[in-house]
Amino acid sequence: MTHLAEQAGIRITTDNPNHHLWNNHGTWFLHYTVHPTPFTKERIRRSLGTKDLETARSRRDAFFSHFVRKQVAA
Repeated sequence: MTHLAEQAGIRITTDNPNHHLWNNHGTWFLHYTVHPTPFTKERIRRSLGTKDLETARSRRDAFFSHFVRKQVAA
C-alpha cells in the first residue's frame, strides 16, 4: 500500500454540525469512507449506541480525534 493510501483525509463541514452522523430509526450512527487502496473505497457505518444527538456528536468527535492521532503516530 502506498503512503498516500494510508493517510487520513477527514473532511468536516462546519456548516453542518451533524456531519458524519446518520440517524437510523432513532439510533445515531457514525458513517465515513475509507480508501484501503488508491483504487478502492469502503463505506463504514458503526452504531454510536445512543439516541441522544449531543452524545452522538461527542462520540463522533472522540472517534475522529483518536483516528487522527493514530494516523499521525503511524
